Amino acid sequence: MSTLALTTATVAALAVLGVLNLFAIVFGLSFLRANKAAKAALSGEPAAPPVKVMNRRDFFRRSLITSVLLFGAEFGAGSIGFLWPNLRGGFGSVINAGSLADIKAQLPDGPVYVGAGRFYIVGWEGTPGSGQADYVGLGVTAEGIMPLYQRCVHLGCRVPFCGSSKWFECPCHGSKYSGSGEYKQGPAPRGMDRFTVTVEDGNVMVDTSAISLGPPKGTDTTGQSQQGAFCVATG
Repeated sequence: MSTLALTTATVAALAVLGVLNLFAIVFGLSFLRANKAAKAALSGEPAAPPVKVMNRRDFFRRSLITSVLLFGAEFGAGSIGFLWPNLRGGFGSVINAGSLADIKAQLPDGPVYVGAGRFYIVGWEGTPGSGQADYVGLGVTAEGIMPLYQRCVHLGCRVPFCGSSKWFECPCHGSKYSGSGEYKQGPAPRGMDRFTVTVEDGNVMVDTSAISLGPPKGTDTTGQSQQGAFCVATG
């Protein structure tokens, strides 16, 4: 894992921690200097250049300034976190999923999972439908492949692929989708969402910056039935 693969939460936490440490050091030094000057005055020792003792008004003024600066730091860290996916080339940007030839060679064994983009690549050679089922018109298929967002459209759980049924089965609430992500069973309101895809110089490029909503219930562009036992029991 590269350094750039830090999560948004980690980046924001590090930024805020750095700001807090900086202000803690500044305030600590201010109080130490004031304390040292007070001790010198009581002992009658020659005092160093006079240091202004912080009164209550100055304390609250500095506290207010610190709060404003801290808020600014948190806002800046949040902004960086929001833009971070695009900056590091991960989810939220165009991702090179790899060679089309390599991906197609793996598809007979099941979908190809791309963790950086949070999607599966499946094979698709069906008949386009209409609306959200018009995969060709929507640009979510190319050269016989299609990317499916890993997130269940019911409540957002990651949906694994079941090797026996050859369907995607949500372990949280039992929603089931065909191998092309079309709704089959369970509480999900539609099929799995997709991303647009292109093939450039033999590489599969998937744009995860915008989600194409999955097809409505009843869509069946491939006619794929259940192939074996379910991995997740039906309710």
